[in-house]
Amino acid sequence: QVKLVESGGGSVQPGGSRRLSCTAPQSPYALYCMGWFRQAPGKEREGVASVDFDGKTSYLDSVKGRFTVSKNNAENSVFLQMNNLKPDDTAMYYCAASLGIDCGLTSTFIYWGQGTQVTVSS
Repeated sequence: QVKLVESGGGSVQPGGSRRLSCTAPQSPYALYCMGWFRQAPGKEREGVASVDFDGKTSYLDSVKGRFTVSKNNAENSVFLQMNNLKPDDTAMYYCAASLGIDCGLTSTFIYWGQGTQVTVSS
């Protein structure tokens, strides 16, 4: 079983930045595709960003130009740099991973972290 461990959540003012990290230190597999999802209260979960083994990325339209996803293949880690944060970005952010080559925001992710809360408020 692959355990994903997230960190970096917290409170930030609008316009601020936050960097989320996720790692799977004991994974027996190379996690080809890793990504970030989020869920706000009363809303459905949505894909935010994903990145594959070759560095190909996908982003939710509303975060393009503000968020950057990156991956360290050797460490099975993924990062989400979030800049110019807005109150609408407030949500629980989840790290996810899969072994397959299909790596879009609607792809099937089979491993999930416990989530880290990001709150954007003045």
